[in-house]
Order: sequence, then structure tokens, then C-alpha cells
Amino acid sequence: MTLDRFGTLTVDQARARARVTAGDDPAEDRQRQGRPVTVAEVCDWYLAEAEAGRLLGRSHRPIKPSTLAMDRSRIETHIKPLLGRRAVRTLTVGDIERMQADIASGATARRRGTGRGGATTGGTGVAARSVTTFRALLGHALRHGVIESSPATGARRLPEKHRDRRLSLAEIGRLGVALRDGRSAGLHPTGLAMVRVLLLTGFRIGEARGLRWDWIDQEQGCVRFPDTKSRPQVRVVGRRALDLLTTLPVPGGSSFVFPADQGDGPFTAAPDTLRRLCAMAGLTGVTPHTLRHTFASVAGDLGFSELTIAALLGHAARGVTQGYVHIDAAQRLAADRVAEDIANRLEP
Repeated sequence: MTLDRFGTLTVDQARARARVTAGDDPAEDRQRQGRPVTVAEVCDWYLAEAEAGRLLGRSHRPIKPSTLAMDRSRIETHIKPLLGRRAVRTLTVGDIERMQADIASGATARRRGTGRGGATTGGTGVAARSVTTFRALLGHALRHGVIESSPATGARRLPEKHRDRRLSLAEIGRLGVALRDGRSAGLHPTGLAMVRVLLLTGFRIGEARGLRWDWIDQEQGCVRFPDTKSRPQVRVVGRRALDLLTTLPVPGGSSFVFPADQGDGPFTAAPDTLRRLCAMAGLTGVTPHTLRHTFASVAGDLGFSELTIAALLGHAARGVTQGYVHIDAAQRLAADRVAEDIANRLEP
């Protein structure tokens, strides 16, 4: 049973911690009882329980598959390689903060493989989110009696860099030129339409990717998402965005608004289309989230309130008042005005 690394723990401290009644083996006893001992075992327990829907996350609902997929990636890529063999009961706050520092410095970075996944890099963002995942899974293990205490209590996260990049009005115009020239440049028409919709609606990339035809309510001017990052939502959409959606082709056999060329799934190459558009327009530092932030910024420039903008973006309610906000005249006006303003700048 590993107690700690030599140097972190002195020999005398190790002897005192290992002193047990002759013939007893606490690690073996716990394994016989089926209780995880190491970090890797607790991580595996968490993934299995979450996969089965037995752990509740936000809003006291089972953890979403998308969240679990990100957790699994951080566990397998960062947490297990650095702490997997350690016994949970021997971990300290210092160990967890050292893990965070190691991830940030690139200790778990690796090159892109032959599959579809990208390269794994370091950085403060992924390091901080890995600590968040670790802290959350240990919290679940503690509540379910798998561990006796959480060593992550008190661990400090590195500050994440806020993504505040937005397109200026001139940059929106340059992107519009690239969008008009994109088809002749060989860019995928579905990707071009998806980038335009992202900018006119402020949708998250995952929301646009998974958008289905039967979620669009043309009469009410909204999209009825059965599930989002926050919860099921009714999201108001501007008239120019709805007009664009109605002009898109409806391939037979697919329920997705943006279907893949092959198979039954959605189109997934919009980020690559955006990257190539930005290269054509001479824009840097632009991601799908930049388009969402641009939508919100234009709404702010037009004078709409934070509450209205939050409703358009589908942000989780932060107070009782926001819970009473439904599809009203203010939201409809805001969605129409923002989509109209952006569309006019894309197509002067």
C-alpha cells in the first residue's frame, strides 16, 4: 500500500502511519470489501456510476453524456497518469495543486494521434478544469461512502483566461465577404450555413450541431431545445435567422438541420470551416465561442439589458426574477434587432 513519495513523507512518518496490528492489511481488507483504494479505482467507480445514471449533477439530474465525455477525457489524459496509482487517503491539497501545475506546464501533453481527436496540450485552462473534475468526482465518492474524506477540499484552482474576443463591426463585414466567397473557394456549404447561423443566433456550437428540424417553431419564432447545457429551453430566434433556416435544404432521411454527408449523425466540421473562413478574411483568434460573444456584444451595443441578453443566450437563471421571463415582446424585439444588424453587416 503506497503511503506517499519519499521526501514528501519521512521514514518515521511512514512507519507511524503504517503501524497496524500484526497480521492485518488495511489495503487488502478494503479491496475485499470492494471499496476503491487508489485514485484510478475511484475514477473508474465514478465513470461507471455516472454512466449508469446513478450520480446526480447540476439541477439534481443525472450527469449528461457530454459532461461525462469531458470528464473521462480529463481523467484518462491527466488525472490517472499523474495520480492514478496513489492511494486516495494519502493525498494532500499540495499533491492536487502539484498535479494542476504539472498539467499547466504540459507534463501530460501529447501529439495528435491517427484518430479524429486533437492534440493534448497543457495550459491553465485545462489544468483548472481537471482539478474541477477531480474535486467533483471525489465529492460524489464521499457522499456515497466510497472514501472517508476528500483531499481536494481547499485546493485552489488556477485562474482561467476569460474568452473575451469579439468581432468588431469591420471584422463582421470581412467575415461576410469570406462567407460569400467560401463556396467558390471549395468550403462545405453546410459548414458555411452553420457559421452564419451561429453568428445570427448566438447558439453554442453543440446546440447548432445537434439542431433538429422538429425543434424549430416557425410560428412562435423560437427553437425548443429538449436539453441544453443548463436545462430544456425555449430560445427566441430573430427573423433573419429563421429565414436562413427555412432556405436550407432538407436532405431525406435526416432529422438534423446540419446533417453529415455520410451516416445518420450531424455535421461536425464547422470549426474547420470557420478556421478557413478566418484565414481568407485575415482574422485571428476566432472560435465558435467568438461568434456567440459577438452576438451578445452586438445586443449590448444596441442597448438591450443583461437580463434580455442572458435569455437570448440561454444562460442559466441566476435569480428568482429571471425564472419569470418567458417569450415576451422584449425578447422578440431583441432577437430580431440583433440578427438584423449582424445580417446587414455580413451582406452590406
